Amino acid sequence: MKKTIAALVVVSVIAFILGGVFAADDVFNIKTALWSGSDNAIVEDKNTTYTVASTDVGPTYTVADIVEQAGPAVVNIEITSTVNNPLINDPFYRQFFGGNLRNSPQVQEAIGSGFIISSDGYIITNQHVIDGAESIKVTVSGNDEQYDAYLVGEDYDLDLAVIKITGNDYPTLTLGVSEQMRVGDPVMAIGQPYGLDHTVTTGVISAKERPITIEDRNYTNLIQTDAAINPGNSGGPLLNMQGQVIGINTAINSEAQGIGFAIPIDTVTEVLDDLLAGSKIERAFMGVSMTDVTEEVIKSQGLPANTTGALIAEVIKGSPAEEAGLLPMDVIVSIDDTKISSASDLQTVVQAKKVGDKINVRLIREGDQKTLVLQLQAKA
Repeated sequence: MKKTIAALVVVSVIAFILGGVFAADDVFNIKTALWSGSDNAIVEDKNTTYTVASTDVGPTYTVADIVEQAGPAVVNIEITSTVNNPLINDPFYRQFFGGNLRNSPQVQEAIGSGFIISSDGYIITNQHVIDGAESIKVTVSGNDEQYDAYLVGEDYDLDLAVIKITGNDYPTLTLGVSEQMRVGDPVMAIGQPYGLDHTVTTGVISAKERPITIEDRNYTNLIQTDAAINPGNSGGPLLNMQGQVIGINTAINSEAQGIGFAIPIDTVTEVLDDLLAGSKIERAFMGVSMTDVTEEVIKSQGLPANTTGALIAEVIKGSPAEEAGLLPMDVIVSIDDTKISSASDLQTVVQAKKVGDKINVRLIREGDQKTLVLQLQAKA
């Protein structure tokens, strides 16, 4: 007789703070950008260009030199959004107040950072900085005037967005190559933490390829740095000592000192053409939340020693995973012919697939091995 084991999954939760909370409704579309393919790559669309550095390591500069050169291209972003009374749909409050509970929308403001990549005003920032915004205002260094900005393209899963301001002859930053960076390399951040515009902090790369989860966003490949990152820094550049952008400052650990995270710029350049074109970015979606198989999970589930894989903590209702018959406490050990050693492995494999692909999911359930066929869908 099969023994049903009630597993206790212990998940260590670290509180992270995102530096902005809002996104614009207006969409400003441009034609698809064209990649030049050269070592010093330039992407063009009419008068719009952005530059990706050569893979050759250039000369290093002092922090002061980089601030003088790169600082003018870092912008301050202010967002306004209307938020409804969060209690209006709470049944307990409605029962208590009856019909007297009114929806009193409130205007909220938030701040973030960004940086200009083209002389005609295209700006990269985090998606969470502009998410839900009704208006986006941008302040450029040396100019007290605030510019109206428009959303060009966004990628929720990667937490990336491109916005645009009108005008020409803006200072720009060159995009570097984050893959070349090593743990211990010096870096610096520029942004407006707590509204203190163009604040400069320095440090080193503490680690690479860090996976973290913040609410429903799963980051898989972040750069960890001890350069001070604070609320308001989100969307600003993390620079190498050649003054090139190698990351986008994204999140901090609110319970620690010297632990900040940035999206590698290589991740950005993979989707930047689509963002500039305003193209909708679709990714394959499986529909599970998961965690690594730890020693505690192995013991509680009665798994063979040294079992590796991804333990399903939750199956999202109506998802491909639910339709395929996956259940909480299933341990996924392989997808097709690819071994799964961790939750991040599973996410990487799924992200490499296309919407509509069918995959063979091999799993362990209550000691038995099963293979289920799952068809990936686009994330809603």
